[in-house]
Amino acid sequence: MSASETQRNFLQDTWIYVSRFRLFSREDWLVYFAWVGMMLGLLFGEVFFLAVGVANGVVFPAYVWNVPIGTVVFIVAIAFDTIGHRTVYKEELRKAEALVHHITIFAGVTSILVLCLAYHHPDFFRIPAFVLTGLAVFYSVVDEAMHWRRYLIQKSDRVEMWSHFFIFLGHITMSVSWCYWFALGYPGVRETLQYF
Repeated sequence: MSASETQRNFLQDTWIYVSRFRLFSREDWLVYFAWVGMMLGLLFGEVFFLAVGVANGVVFPAYVWNVPIGTVVFIVAIAFDTIGHRTVYKEELRKAEALVHHITIFAGVTSILVLCLAYHHPDFFRIPAFVLTGLAVFYSVVDEAMHWRRYLIQKSDRVEMWSHFFIFLGHITMSVSWCYWFALGYPGVRETLQYF
């Protein structure tokens, strides 16, 4: 922890971190809204699907609700994290982390697409779904290691580190819950699809 961090409380550090919005260029805003917006679209789709089922009497297993809960945690965390990534840490990320982020996002997005396709073709998509989910988690771990290295050499701060903890928590909760739902045959999905 830097000397300036020890003199401020976490709330003050968070305010400083969020106030970096002022430094956003037009490109930064586009990237920010595309990334956070894509995840909000995923959340809307999840909640809408589950709401249609519940409104029509479908009872989903309790673990299914971890999918949107994990997604919410992930969205809130990336909404913070991306501020630092597009401002104070932008140049540092270009060295290697940006590539890790792109690989993680690619694996994460394609894992969700494959998990959706797996409903109709479970035998074909089972292995790709689990592999892509595993790769998304693996590259998230690689990303965390890179963030801790940056933190140790004082090229990161505790707000970014906490946001990464919640990114990891939300991502893993959402992905593992979704994989588990698929592995158990997507209970509640068939019953809900008849209302679309």
